Amino acid sequence: MPLKPMLARAERELPRGDLLYEPKWDGFRCLVFRDHDEVALQSRNGRPLTRYFPELIDPLLEHLPKRCVLDGELVVVGPHGLDFGLLSDRIDPATKRIAVLAGVAPASFVAFDVLALDEDLRDEPLRERRAALVELLADARPPVHLTPVTEDVDVAQAWFNRFVGAGFDGVVAKPLSGTYVADKRVQFKVKHHRTIECVVGGYEPHKEGGVGSLLLGLHAGVDGPLQLIGACSAFSAAKRRTMAAELAAHMIDREAHPWSTNPGVDQDEWMPLDGSLVVEVTCENADHGRLRHPARFVRWRPDREPGSCDLAQLGAAAPSEFTEVFGQSDS
Repeated sequence: MPLKPMLARAERELPRGDLLYEPKWDGFRCLVFRDHDEVALQSRNGRPLTRYFPELIDPLLEHLPKRCVLDGELVVVGPHGLDFGLLSDRIDPATKRIAVLAGVAPASFVAFDVLALDEDLRDEPLRERRAALVELLADARPPVHLTPVTEDVDVAQAWFNRFVGAGFDGVVAKPLSGTYVADKRVQFKVKHHRTIECVVGGYEPHKEGGVGSLLLGLHAGVDGPLQLIGACSAFSAAKRRTMAAELAAHMIDREAHPWSTNPGVDQDEWMPLDGSLVVEVTCENADHGRLRHPARFVRWRPDREPGSCDLAQLGAAAPSEFTEVFGQSDS
């Protein structure tokens, strides 16, 4: 049976106490196993990842001792931060394409825990495991990295305030006296939720009637072309029906809509709107101008001009810690 990693439960605020705080990286959770000349990468769900990231094998053999197990995150470093889209592209069934992507979008491994060094360390407190990991990776070089940490909650809060976008997903807090408990939510995570104002470019009907999801757009620059960025869903049955009636007056012909040929829109299953309505939503991560997950409806914004809702709302500069860990990207 594959080894399952330790998990974290979501919190609204950073907890205080005898805790170790670290950035929450926006990548693939990964356990690394080394047994002499063999290295294996395993996903959070126990699936093998080794064949998808061949460029990491030699660096891991170089930097890791002959028998060990590490916990960390696989990431792809782009010019403006971590790029989850490029990382997702790496999971490709074609061997030739894997080799090409390994060259143009190479992955890095960010280590944040050690589970074994010849002997099992999972029953040791995190404080001791962290010390062992720091010693282990003292001379590590890219693409193998050691995550920064702090025991100061004020520093962690500053990280959370500044680590918005650019591949940072929030902050994780871990009990320093805690052992490594596989597949249990004994850690804490606080994730970013940003609020943005979007143009409603259309909607997809629900199978039981009414509005299933609002199609959200942002302009490429003030009054620039309207780009589809994602959807807003999870409405009650009553809200779905009410919203459909509210949107009826804003329906237009599909041919007149800028998304009439957009491959991201199911042309048989959406209702085009005139782009005059603005909605405020909350969302988590965004990649290349697209929301990774459906947003949540907050309220209508009749006071906001649609042309002022632009893609700049999704922008975020990488914090200084990004360069400290990964160096200056050449991408």
